[in-house]
Amino acid sequence: MAKARPHMTAADTAAPVSNLPVKLPAPANKGAGHARNPGFDLNLEWLEGVEVNFSAVERRTATLLGRRTVKKQWQAAWLLKALTCIDLTTLNGDDTPGRVKRLCAKAKKPLRDDIAEALGVADRHLTTGAVCVYHEMVETAVRELEGSGIPVAAVSAGFPHGMSPLKQRLAEIRASVAAGAKEIDIVITRGHVLTGNWQALYDEVKQMREACGDARLKSILATGELATLRNVAKASLVAMMAGSDFIKTSTGKENVNANLNVSLIMIRMIREFEEQTGYKIAYKPAGGISTAKDIMNYQFLMKEELGNAWLEPDLFRVGASSLLGDIERQLEHYVTGRYSANNRHPMG
Repeated sequence: MAKARPHMTAADTAAPVSNLPVKLPAPANKGAGHARNPGFDLNLEWLEGVEVNFSAVERRTATLLGRRTVKKQWQAAWLLKALTCIDLTTLNGDDTPGRVKRLCAKAKKPLRDDIAEALGVADRHLTTGAVCVYHEMVETAVRELEGSGIPVAAVSAGFPHGMSPLKQRLAEIRASVAAGAKEIDIVITRGHVLTGNWQALYDEVKQMREACGDARLKSILATGELATLRNVAKASLVAMMAGSDFIKTSTGKENVNANLNVSLIMIRMIREFEEQTGYKIAYKPAGGISTAKDIMNYQFLMKEELGNAWLEPDLFRVGASSLLGDIERQLEHYVTGRYSANNRHPMG
């Protein structure tokens, strides 16, 4: 793994600037502002050179939890930035068109008017990064989000298990793209990783990338089922070599979902991939990120390890459903000095 960049102080991360120091993207700025990863040949020699020092990983991530204190207007600024990077998600067996419509309405207007006005961002027209739904709900979401600039992300290819026949998974990807999805979240076959069949994993992801066409491919590694951090690192590299636009931690359905240790490994691989190829790959942690404090730890890690570019929604997303409610609640506290009840911030 590439060496870590020097640690930054809390002051470096939260330098005071007048009136909510954050550059917020326009609603339509959700696409890649950089060259798309074209994919590369599978390099097994590169994979064999991957090593992970588990104790060093734990020491690095532990520093985040103990030394970060971002308060007041600086916290509000970080949370407004986080809001624009959320893939607002509903992936339940009882999803209905009505629920998806309510979720889309929240994505288009994630902050209540009074909070946005008090923060001075009412004219910024903030939105979430995307809306993520099952294939069956793609057309509903596309209709509701028309003209908003918010992309629809579809979980396809046998989500969440990824065990359907490959031909069937490819057909589902094509159907989601045809229905209007601009981003496709797929799940890799974990068995390929656990058996070291890197060629099979590469071929699978490459075919899925081809099936996506112009839609961006998010490869879910299901890291909680890959056994070792070295496997996570290798699977990350293979997914990127095969043409993934994003690498993503989890489906949110595993027993172990996103965490800082796994995230550090994956973003170090993203950094190494950029150093070797010149292409930037986006990162998406998902599952278990439900509070404002949680998401800020991921933002700090992205800034320190990859730089400011990975704080923008074209290179960083977080898969969440309840996170937005807590962000809105924390922002209301900043504005009023009081915490409101959770039922004042419904997600639909």
